[in-house]
Amino acid sequence: MKFRPCIDLHQGKVKQIVGETLSAANHDVVENFVSEYDSAHYASMFQQDQLRGGHVIMLGGGNEEAAKQALGTYPGGLQIGGGITVDNAVSYLEQGASHVIVTSYIFRDGELDMHNLRRIVEAVGKEKLVIDLSCKAKDGVWYVVTNQWKTFSSFEVNQANIRELASYCDEFLVHAVDVEGKRTGIHESLVRHLADWVTIPTTYAGGARSMEDLELFRSIVHGNMDITVGSALDIFGGSLSYKDVVAYCGQAE
Repeated sequence: MKFRPCIDLHQGKVKQIVGETLSAANHDVVENFVSEYDSAHYASMFQQDQLRGGHVIMLGGGNEEAAKQALGTYPGGLQIGGGITVDNAVSYLEQGASHVIVTSYIFRDGELDMHNLRRIVEAVGKEKLVIDLSCKAKDGVWYVVTNQWKTFSSFEVNQANIRELASYCDEFLVHAVDVEGKRTGIHESLVRHLADWVTIPTTYAGGARSMEDLELFRSIVHGNMDITVGSALDIFGGSLSYKDVVAYCGQAE
């Protein structure tokens, strides 16, 4: 179980926000934390602690320069997501990203767009692609949600679909929408399902707030998944020690 760090960028700054409050117009965004440091500061920290496979996420426009700064500081150590398309994916890899992360480019109008998925696989290669699945339950079934997490797609998150989608990418990044950014604990039900379903490296994001949460996660996934922690960390304004998380997950690998 690895700790996968994150650098979330909003309006050119490193922030931690409640994901469900992010709208296209950037109105009424709930910010848990706005850093006085730039993206390079965090990229350098993660490089020093030998944390690989973390993700830089551009939340809306105006974040390209900050993203490039992070990638250039830690070349090969970070993934990039947020507005990735077939037109810009290769350029981010050339700027130092280890992988590109796709979300809305392949989930469009409530459907999985296989044409776009095949296009980006052809452009960057399966081994450089991460698919982001933002999951929300409806009537006891998990679905991918889109449009700033407000719209349910028709894509059901189940074992068969997860394993089919795995043939097109190198990793999954899974957000538990209901708890993302809220520091209310991991979504245990989703984690248990994913741990049984996934066959490729998968990082879970959402709600982790304490060492007890990490211990619970570790006991559930049995090494099948990694975890990211955001707003709960002291480096992002929370109370959970970043150094303690790095040490714990290092021992858990």
